[in-house]
Amino acid sequence: MISAIFKAYDVRGTVPDQLNTDIARAIGAAFAVFSKSSKIAVARDMRVSGEQLSSAFMDGARAVGTGIVDLGLGSTDMLYFSAGELDMPGAMFTASHNPAIYNGIKMCLSGARPISSDNGLAEIADVAQGFLDNGIPAAARTGSYEQKEMLTRFAEHVRSFIDLDKLKPLKVVADTANGMGGLVVPAVFSELPCQLEILFPELDGNFPNHPADPIQPENLIDLKQHVVATGSDVGLAFDGDADRVFLVDDQGQTISGSTTTALVAKALLAKHPGSKILYNLICSKAVPEIISENGGIPIKTRVGHSFIKTVMGETDALFAGEHSGHYYFRDNFRADSGLIAAMVVLEVLSTSDRPLSQLRTELERYSASGEVNTKVQDVNDVLAFIENAYEGRGKMDHMDGLTVDLGDWWFNVRPSNTEPLLRLNLEAKSDLEVASKVQEVLAVISKADSERK
Repeated sequence: MISAIFKAYDVRGTVPDQLNTDIARAIGAAFAVFSKSSKIAVARDMRVSGEQLSSAFMDGARAVGTGIVDLGLGSTDMLYFSAGELDMPGAMFTASHNPAIYNGIKMCLSGARPISSDNGLAEIADVAQGFLDNGIPAAARTGSYEQKEMLTRFAEHVRSFIDLDKLKPLKVVADTANGMGGLVVPAVFSELPCQLEILFPELDGNFPNHPADPIQPENLIDLKQHVVATGSDVGLAFDGDADRVFLVDDQGQTISGSTTTALVAKALLAKHPGSKILYNLICSKAVPEIISENGGIPIKTRVGHSFIKTVMGETDALFAGEHSGHYYFRDNFRADSGLIAAMVVLEVLSTSDRPLSQLRTELERYSASGEVNTKVQDVNDVLAFIENAYEGRGKMDHMDGLTVDLGDWWFNVRPSNTEPLLRLNLEAKSDLEVASKVQEVLAVISKADSERK
């Protein structure tokens, strides 16, 4: 039961059949034992099951003698900030962009240091399973409990990344999709000169308007239409726990995570020349090009926050971006925050004489496929087949799955962490070439899978 909900980076499952209060209580006790900390900060998003599950988690931690700092409702980046600012482990109850029936837990150590299946989640799962089977042994003294308001300090911290005096009264539309953006976005913008309008600001874990998953184009329709109708400068689309953001320009067009990474990197390098900037391996080739052109040092990483945060620590990188809309900042305890990225974009727009629809053009140099998923019988066999098929045709690396760079175009195929899927990302010089090359690679995948059958 426990192993099914422990993923590569967090806990995620349907409520109550996979994740219920008994399981949450056992995980709380296990996390407390694992972290060896005197206190743990806990926050939750607006999901209907969040209050009960987080309360059970806190009860479990207190049962083994660990104190709780209850932050109440908050975004995931607020929780990470709190874990850094308060120097204690943190647990965020959220299922991010997943449907209402899901909930989950994102955990981190003090200083917002990441936990993944490679450095603690598996151990926490084992201990939690033991507590489920045998009960939680009570400590000599129940852990303390206190409530703490961190939203004000978090909002101040987010605003500290830019020069507020440079901001113009930009027109901004934020679609918070009934998620936690409805709480944190107004708090951050309260001290800004921007004209902010929020779509679907009510906190509602049933997501009555559309799913809180901005990576899906259909969930951006309302925002895109509203930006154009109101003549706004930029649209911001947040996911359920408000740690990711996707941009919509003044013409109502979506901006990719790669382009946003390049835009933010360029702005930060103007203030911190010569800095190291990380980008994950499915970002556009334009990202490392732009980093280098602006005096930065580009460093490629695997996909996933634990890998990125680790490499940031090892290299003292200033910033990191992922194509999926996660943006990490050294001065934010190396944690990701869509809101901080949005602040940087607002400053760029305020100091430029060009709209976002024009600023993006010099950053978008190639065409991309987006992520194309294919079910396969055996991921490793198919990867080996693809590698053999392209042997000698291009430069290969195995940082995360298989990346093949053929000069005018490149692709990456990597396995899903949770399903028998291969995820294909491909980039070329034109949409026509992308379509052609995607069909070529998919044909190789299909042939590999059919030969195995």
